[in-house]
Amino acid sequence: QVQLVESGGGLVQAGGSLRLSCVVSGRFFENYGMGWFRQAPGKERILVSAVSYSGSRTYYEDSVKGRFTISRDNAKNTVYLQVTSLKPEDTAVYYCARSVSAGFTTFASSFDFWGQGTQVTVSS
Repeated sequence: QVQLVESGGGLVQAGGSLRLSCVVSGRFFENYGMGWFRQAPGKERILVSAVSYSGSRTYYEDSVKGRFTISRDNAKNTVYLQVTSLKPEDTAVYYCARSVSAGFTTFASSFDFWGQGTQVTVSS
């Protein structure tokens, strides 16, 4: 059984930073792409960043480019999202998800396992 557990969220002031972590249980973590989504109240869940199985390919949604960095440690079955220069509009629940393939698409339907989410709140 594959389980994803996120941590690292919290309340920060605008301009602050956090590092989100997602530990994935189960085998063959290194074979799958991984993504971080976020969902703000009343809005749809969107992909903010993703990484391929090897880490060689990454994606960032336009609003987070230059501020967020995704990485993975296949030896630790963990994917990270370093979030910096946070803005109030970054406030959301952040979800980690596993892609159905070694790569990724921007569609939530192409991710098959999800974590429970971690809240990030940015105060102005």
